[in-house]
Amino acid sequence: MSKIVMKFGGTSVATTEKIANVARRIKMEKEKGNEIVVVVSAMGKSTDELVDLANELSDAPSKREMDMLLSTGEQVTMALLAIKLSSLGIEAISLTGWQAGLQTDDVHRNAKILTFDSSKILDKLAEDKVVIVAGFQGISTQEEITTLGRGGSDTSAVAIAASIEAEVCDIYTDVDGIYTSDPRYIKNARKLEQLEYDEMLELANLGAGVLHPRAVEFAKNYKIPLRVRPSFSDEEGTILKEEVDVENNLVVRGVAFESDIVRLTIEYEVPFNGSLASIFTTLAANHIDVDIIVQSIVDGVKPAVSFSIKKDSLAEAITVLETNKKNLGFTFADFEVGLAKVSIVGSGMVSNPGVAAQMFDRLRKENIPVKMVSTSEIKVSVVVPQSDMISAATALHSEFGLEIA
Repeated sequence: MSKIVMKFGGTSVATTEKIANVARRIKMEKEKGNEIVVVVSAMGKSTDELVDLANELSDAPSKREMDMLLSTGEQVTMALLAIKLSSLGIEAISLTGWQAGLQTDDVHRNAKILTFDSSKILDKLAEDKVVIVAGFQGISTQEEITTLGRGGSDTSAVAIAASIEAEVCDIYTDVDGIYTSDPRYIKNARKLEQLEYDEMLELANLGAGVLHPRAVEFAKNYKIPLRVRPSFSDEEGTILKEEVDVENNLVVRGVAFESDIVRLTIEYEVPFNGSLASIFTTLAANHIDVDIIVQSIVDGVKPAVSFSIKKDSLAEAITVLETNKKNLGFTFADFEVGLAKVSIVGSGMVSNPGVAAQMFDRLRKENIPVKMVSTSEIKVSVVVPQSDMISAATALHSEFGLEIA
């Protein structure tokens, strides 16, 4: 008998008919003799609808109250799925995140998992029940309901899989696996049979929306076999593991892109020791994520530092900087909107010099200006005008031979 975690995203449970289909798939796995834990997201676009309701009442709703509100979406799904399974003769019980034992830090709307007490889940499995857990949520050290941010149900699923020592964690979605790029925008993108944890982690952090980055981190750290599978067929999808087979070895394995990036620039009259640490410590203390950082100190030119953030963090970042302007020691702050980030990812880049040069050369040929650059051993990211995002991604996808053969 194997323990299996099955996670179903919002599109897979968007209607009662789809929930019934999910229930039948779970029944098939249960009848194979497996112990099943199911993690569910909110139905369809219901989370967005709840956000819209809150915004109708307030321009700046409390993050605590938003967690109280948004956590209800997954609870609707879990109860409906338990009801359907019971009608099919399968004993099931639904649990909220906190009932399931998921404890987080105290950061509302973007909490991180601290510990997971799986004793209740294991007790219910021992009673031969299918356990259905509301994803995306937990309870803080202050006993407040928290949510894990967009895509947090993936993280819930992998954390549960690690805690109960599951054989596999299956992430069911509306696509049939992980592609070399987003097939909705990039023609001839192809499905990957296998992908390394590190590659998927980079892709997830760089805008690929198939998996939540924290979920990939959990899978990597706890060596949880992670499969991305279609909810509408029996295809195997894509499996994540430490190393891919030789026949799948490509220098660049994927192209990711993300819109609504802002470049924020801070200027100084004179160089100020400790300025970088002060700025980014202050931003981090206010839970503002910073990505690409470029510092410029040139004789005869005022020193400056530029960094990229997501557009929805801009207003808060400006407020934090202006509030702490005197202590941070800068004289001027400006920002540029209408930008996007395009990235190439592949573990083969480590042993293949010249990949970045090839990338820049292709973008030059396409007349796409590069505003910022960031590199690591297995990725190169560029910030470009948002109007050029898809054309840049398409060109790079072709440049590195990622199209369907």
